[in-house]
Formats: sequence, structure tokens, C-alpha cells
Amino acid sequence: MVANEGIEQAELTSPWQAVEEAGGHPVLVATKSGQAQAFNHLDQADTFDVDLTTSEAVVDDFDGLMLPGGVANADQLRGDPAAVDLVREFFDTGRPVAVICHGPWVIVEADRVRGRTLTSWPTLQTDIGNAGGTWVDEKVKVCEGGPNTLVSSRQPDDLAAFNPAMLEAFAKWKTMSDADKQDRRFGQAARQKEERLDHALAANEPLPEDEPADARPPVGGKAPPK
Repeated sequence: MVANEGIEQAELTSPWQAVEEAGGHPVLVATKSGQAQAFNHLDQADTFDVDLTTSEAVVDDFDGLMLPGGVANADQLRGDPAAVDLVREFFDTGRPVAVICHGPWVIVEADRVRGRTLTSWPTLQTDIGNAGGTWVDEKVKVCEGGPNTLVSSRQPDDLAAFNPAMLEAFAKWKTMSDADKQDRRFGQAARQKEERLDHALAANEPLPEDEPADARPPVGGKAPPK
């Protein structure tokens, strides 16, 4: 998934080719219809036909999501509400997500790096930390500590490590039984509820509207009797 301008070309074409060679069928989803303009760093490169817009794409039609980098691409993508919603749905339904370079910006916007460990272009380290994630400096990081598999890399030079990890994550989901997929999905709902409660209690904020007042004991106290 990309914006229509500013994609780092190698981070789009190399994973795309890897998916095709593995027998998959990649689909280019962008914020607008038409074409997407890629770049080689700051130099304009090729254009690519868009298959679906972010408002047209349906998460159930896909086995995984790949987010290329490029500063302008990632910045525009996180400003597109449909793109942010789509990213959130991939996480919440347990589907694998692979991301590289500046791509994690849209995951930060979707509030789905919280509690996860990932890598990126180094300048995103503070953004990821502020959003509740843990940043590491590794060629590829595979994080299973959440509802889905999250594969991340730092830059185009890491693609040789990134692509196989991405393909493994996608294949794992594709071959997972429907029952296991449902377990992962509903397990995530319980974890998200726990995280909302923890955050509200730690910040001394009102409990989320869907939680009863006695859902958790107050900090330093006991739960009220039932």
C-alpha cells in the first residue's frame, strides 16, 4: 500500500517481485486511482498503475500487507484516513504486516506499534518510542508479540533479509486454519481491552465507555465488592 507520490522504488519492486516469484498475486493499493510515482532516493523513477484505492480495498481480500518507504510516501499515507483504517484492520484481524524504512509512520498513526518491537529508518526511532513501541537496529525484525506477525527492516540494503521474512509471514497466515485465525483475532480484542484499561488507570483517566467502573481495581487499592 502506497501514496501516489514519493515511494522508494526498490522497496516497492523488490518485495513485489518476491511475492510473484513465490506464486502470490500482489495488488497495488494507493490513496488515489491512476498511477503512483516512485523515486530512487530523490530522483524521479518509474510510475506504476494503481489497482485499488485505500477506500476501495477490503482487508478480507488479502493475506498480508506490505508498506514500502520513501519519506513523502509515508508522510502522505499517514494523512489518509482510509489508509490508516486499513492498516488498523490488518493488525486487528491478525494478518501479517511487512514494513520498511519510513513505512512505520502509518502504523504509528494507527496506534498499532504499542507493545511491539520493530526497526525502521533510524530517524523514526523517537516516533516509535513515543507511540509505545520498542525500536531496534537490525536488518530485519520479526515481532510475534502481538495479534499478528510484524516484519520490519531499515532500508533498501536490507531487502535481501526482509523479503524472505515477509514471504514466510504471508505463507504462515495463508496456511493457517480458520479456527486459528479466529483465535488470533479474538485474542487481540481481549489484549486491546487490557491495554485500554492499563492506559486509563496509569493516566488516572476515565475508563473507556465500554468498560464497567469495577472492571479493574484502582491503582494501589482493591476492587469494590460485588
